[in-house]
Amino acid sequence: MSDDPTHVREFFGARAAGWDSRFPDDGPAYAAAVSELGLRPGDAVLDAGCGTGRALPPLRAAVGPSGTVLGADLTPEMLAEAVRAGRQGRDGGTLLLADVGALPVGDSALDAVFGAGLVSHLADPVADLRELARVVRPGGRLALFHPIGRAALAARHGRRITPDDLRAEPNLRPVLAESGWRLVRYVDEDTRYLALAVREA
Repeated sequence: MSDDPTHVREFFGARAAGWDSRFPDDGPAYAAAVSELGLRPGDAVLDAGCGTGRALPPLRAAVGPSGTVLGADLTPEMLAEAVRAGRQGRDGGTLLLADVGALPVGDSALDAVFGAGLVSHLADPVADLRELARVVRPGGRLALFHPIGRAALAARHGRRITPDDLRAEPNLRPVLAESGWRLVRYVDEDTRYLALAVREA
């Protein structure tokens, strides 16, 4: 279930203006997921596929003013909404117009990556997750998150979960391993989806 970047940009670009108003109650779920990353003051973290930047304020709160928060997205309209919502700078992060498959970030520069609703939109999951591993130090963490679980999300879209769903644990674990990550926690409930992984040395 991967997506071509052009399709992703067109899909989200057309929906950016009303995106936050469609999901007004997701804030606490984002904050709870960010807390699972175990960030400390001064850490450096990336929100990969940040969209309108809903995770940026809790990420900033976790790393404090001395930390680094980056938000990368390939859809300009989504980043414009993040700016409009005040989620850049000291209250949020530095916004980057970038594909997560080719990040303008140095090797091992980050302590963690947060990705909300990211996995199903990756053009090449192994290569893209490997790129995320490249920018994270050994022992750093990755959180793949969605504010509702796979079954609830499929029902919302009038679909059923298929066996090839990359977000399913049996499918995700080997893809993460091939990309340099070790899955350490997996939660798929109606109220949230969270896969936590650690960057292997």
